[in-house]
Amino acid sequence: MAGGIFITLEGGEGGGKSTQARKLAEALTARGHEVILTREPGGAPGAEAIRKLLVEGAGNRWDGLTEALLHTAARRDHLVKTVWPAVGAGKTVISDRFFDSTIAYQGYGHGLDIAALRELQRVAIGDFKPDITLILDLPARVGLARAHVRGGTETRYESMAVAFHERLRQGFLEIAADEPKRCRVIDADHDIDTVHAAIMSAVTTFLGKR
Repeated sequence: MAGGIFITLEGGEGGGKSTQARKLAEALTARGHEVILTREPGGAPGAEAIRKLLVEGAGNRWDGLTEALLHTAARRDHLVKTVWPAVGAGKTVISDRFFDSTIAYQGYGHGLDIAALRELQRVAIGDFKPDITLILDLPARVGLARAHVRGGTETRYESMAVAFHERLRQGFLEIAADEPKRCRVIDADHDIDTVHAAIMSAVTTFLGKR
């Protein structure tokens, strides 16, 4: 889609995506970008309603396929209502998660067929992809420890077994290896400012090539 820029941040629990998305938005705004900061699941009224179903409650509330369908429905609403209009208007959209999370969580984490998940995404969103994806990587146990300190009500995925989180971490790394032009792996096992500097380096390099 011509026009603006679509940047996504991905990774497991406790990697600091929300914090880093805000810092990136502030930095790009200071550079003159008109930035829209959003998230998945969510980012539009209907998608936010679905979010509550996905991130709250017991870990066994849904099976993997139901999760994938709910995430995809939320994603479609997010794109139609928020992302596509903004990108089409020339804005820079930064999203805390996108379809790579479905592949990692429901595919690698829950063991769903990845080819089927990719076909589900194709049906829902066509061939639309982020311009650049920043994958914040750190050991699963470290991320979970951070997430538990964070607290709040959105703890459904955090309550799942460590083995699940180790599988999805591997999934994100394999996604990055499969799409090196789009994805950049950021070592998130550092302080906030160090991670932000690495993100800005990756984004600045990307923007310089546009």
